[in-house]
Amino acid sequence: MYLYSERIYTPKGYVRGYMEIENGKIKGIHDDIGAKDYIDYGENIIVPGFIDVHIHGWATGSFVHEGTEESLENMSRELVKEGTTSYLPTTGTDSLEKINSQLIEGKKAIDNYKPENGADILGFHLEGPFINKEFKGMQKEEYCLNPSIEILEEFFKSAGRENVKLITMAPELEGALEFIHYAHKEGIQISIGHSAAEFEEIKDLKDYGLGGFTHTFSGMRGFHHRRLGVVGAAMYFDDMYAEFAKQTGMTVKPEAFEIIYRLKGPDKVYLTTDAVGLAHVKRPFHHYIRQCTFTPDGDYLKLSYDDGREERIYKYDYEKVKDLELGFLGSVKNVVRNIDASIGEIVKMASENPAKYIGVYDKKGSIERGKDADLLVIDGLWNLKDVYVRGVKQEI
Repeated sequence: MYLYSERIYTPKGYVRGYMEIENGKIKGIHDDIGAKDYIDYGENIIVPGFIDVHIHGWATGSFVHEGTEESLENMSRELVKEGTTSYLPTTGTDSLEKINSQLIEGKKAIDNYKPENGADILGFHLEGPFINKEFKGMQKEEYCLNPSIEILEEFFKSAGRENVKLITMAPELEGALEFIHYAHKEGIQISIGHSAAEFEEIKDLKDYGLGGFTHTFSGMRGFHHRRLGVVGAAMYFDDMYAEFAKQTGMTVKPEAFEIIYRLKGPDKVYLTTDAVGLAHVKRPFHHYIRQCTFTPDGDYLKLSYDDGREERIYKYDYEKVKDLELGFLGSVKNVVRNIDASIGEIVKMASENPAKYIGVYDKKGSIERGKDADLLVIDGLWNLKDVYVRGVKQEI
């Protein structure tokens, strides 16, 4: 199969040509292919697909709320509509029994995955349970635990050792040093999140395997000029990555994002959604930021807004539930608008950096020979025209 575009974005910049795809891989980009058939995208731009390494659920599926193979199938099918071609299903801080059950089901989805199913499942992100109660945010305090290699080994049995790609933890907790060192040897990336760590603690531990910060600014000790905290470390250490989720301005002001962007540039910032699949809550849940209570009602969801409005929607109707949260594409468009980010800068933050962060850049995150053909076809305003996962065209 050949795709033609006048602007294919590669690590060396834009090239014009015919991209050859064979067995789901990019075989090369050619100046001419003679009389062979090809799909002509003309002036539309081809870029690598988005990689979301922090996502609990989306639209018609929720890994954190439902924890089933089917929930991941639903997520994969819908995520491509937002430009996400691969992702890490993300757990929450919950009972060990529930987390292990989710990982067992998630492994089934990984083992049974086919490109025609939608977005590729790259493994798992464990957001906890090794986090600090003081900065638990929306996580469950009763399940916050100190880091434990023994518990991690149990997760390996459920998920498959090779599938645990990323762990969010609080490095100030007892047992953290040994845990970080062990996880690092296993090739697992560690992010600091839901943490009350002091700047000095992060400085002492970072070279043992701390790679970056989960939802930067949120769920962490803030900055004071005499007590720099986690936020100070995120700003200071230029070799560590900063994650930003849901660029709505609701959780993190655009100016706060821009402060980190000015300090780090696009090379050390990566974008995620941290979406949870709000349509699939199992008990009434009040979202204080969205000022709405979400109440499950069988296959429906009742929305009760703080201003008195009410609505009832079918939780498997994509068009009804997709706007309950901001998806990846919407977040990208907000970043473009707020900091005037170029296509190349977005590709770094949304594709290249996440792939590098979790150790899959050898097969994902850029348009290069030998890599998976995970591709977005867009216009100059980031409107999706087509999406490919491992060379398979998706329904969007």
